[in-house]
Amino acid sequence: MPLKESSLDAATAVRREIIPAGEPWMGSLKKGQHFRIVDLEGNQAVDTLFYSSASLDERYSAQDTIRAQGNIYLTAGTPLLSNEGNTMLTIVADTCGRHDTLGGACSAESNTVRYAIEKRHMHSCRDNFLLALAHWGATYHRDIGKRDLASNINFFMNVPVTPQGKLTFADGISSAGRYVEMRAEMDVTVLISNCPQLNNPCNGYNPTPVEVLVWD
Repeated sequence: MPLKESSLDAATAVRREIIPAGEPWMGSLKKGQHFRIVDLEGNQAVDTLFYSSASLDERYSAQDTIRAQGNIYLTAGTPLLSNEGNTMLTIVADTCGRHDTLGGACSAESNTVRYAIEKRHMHSCRDNFLLALAHWGATYHRDIGKRDLASNINFFMNVPVTPQGKLTFADGISSAGRYVEMRAEMDVTVLISNCPQLNNPCNGYNPTPVEVLVWD
């Protein structure tokens, strides 16, 4: 995929935060703001969901996004569509080149089925999503939970599809300092799980921090 760098300087960002390895993060963007996720140490997967801030019933749709662009991978120029067919964000810069739309979020159940029964207790992206939603819902008095989880984007994650249509989890193609940057096309709420997975190579078996930046 073609790479495209951003013209924005990190020093002028209005918001900069580190998301620790394996932890969730939730924040809001205003229409027109730019949002960057930086893979600080390389080979890290960042599971991400987007919601319309005006109505949480409108959210990122993997199906609509894939159908509209005719490609299962995301990169610069990709519009991220909602379940109502609206463009929520547009990827405007990308120094990684490919991001997964199919691999989904790890969970206690998938860890058990894919790996072993003793893996069930391990921290997962689904748990991260639910913890962040519970905290956010309690803070803003919103009823939001399991039913509001949709198929997520896995930024920086490498999930090749075999000729037989099977998904395989492979070593990442990202490296330290690579990033993806989006422009918000509406007011959006961002939900991130900085993936804690230790059982496959999506994080190089070693989850690491990422950084998020916002520009007006």
